[in-house]
Amino acid sequence: MPIVLPPALPAAEALEQENIFVMAEKRALHQNIRPLRIVVVNLMPTKIATETQLARLLANTPLQVELTFVRTGSHQSKNTPESHLQEFYTTFDHIRQQRFDGMIITGAPVEQMPFEEVDYWQELCEIMDFSKNNVWSTLHVCWGAQAGLYYHFGIEKVPLSQKMFGVFPHKVIRPSNPLVRGFDETFFAPHSRHTGICEQQVENCPALRILAKSQQAGIFLMSTDSGRQIFVTGHPEYDKLTLDTEYRRDVDKGLPIEIPQNYYYNNDPTQGVNFCWRSHAHLLYSNWLNYYVYQTTPYDLEAAPFN
Repeated sequence: MPIVLPPALPAAEALEQENIFVMAEKRALHQNIRPLRIVVVNLMPTKIATETQLARLLANTPLQVELTFVRTGSHQSKNTPESHLQEFYTTFDHIRQQRFDGMIITGAPVEQMPFEEVDYWQELCEIMDFSKNNVWSTLHVCWGAQAGLYYHFGIEKVPLSQKMFGVFPHKVIRPSNPLVRGFDETFFAPHSRHTGICEQQVENCPALRILAKSQQAGIFLMSTDSGRQIFVTGHPEYDKLTLDTEYRRDVDKGLPIEIPQNYYYNNDPTQGVNFCWRSHAHLLYSNWLNYYVYQTTPYDLEAAPFN
């Protein structure tokens, strides 16, 4: 089954060129199927790239998915054309009376700031509070995971002595959990961040289950028992060249940056990228959609027992 996207969204053209089934909204209206309603709170500066990355992962299942993109009204994006935001995005004020099967809260380049100093923090807190009673399952990614852990459970983020930058091996801790169903015992995922989470606080939190962890990158995947709140500390959605773009950008700016670990063949930027995390990224998102959204959310969202 396809993902439903506006035909003019750049992601639609990109996915069609990759031979991924994208359905126009007009055609979807004539199908007697209720699509899964997923709202994406896109906090990334590279919004168009993030749209494509997430749409690609959500499109690769038998489920029909309808995406709603949300931007924060309290922050003005400097890297995405206003015309794009006006055409394809809405704000929280326009969806606060709606209900959704799933929500994705992305990362953001504000990790070194205290949460309370981020200009849209209060609005994001309202969104996360909204998710508890109006969204069946919320997937928090990278800084979004740090923000969610702090807001819901008071878990602190901690500064790192060196940027966590590269592609790292992770081990599945709870292989019986549906989110990691079909995973290899060891799998790879990208990270790009200057902060981590207080792992001791996670381990002491009775509401959280650690599902996957890396010796180098720390805890990668956490969930509540119900799957209503899920946290991913890395960036499995990243494209093959995303870390390469970040690395070369910082080199060009003269910023202190190490070569991303385990990313280039022989750790040599001239030898190309070892794209080794794609299959598990697809599996993570399809497992989330299937087991924690489609299999559990009621057909009538208005009558769903969210509380």
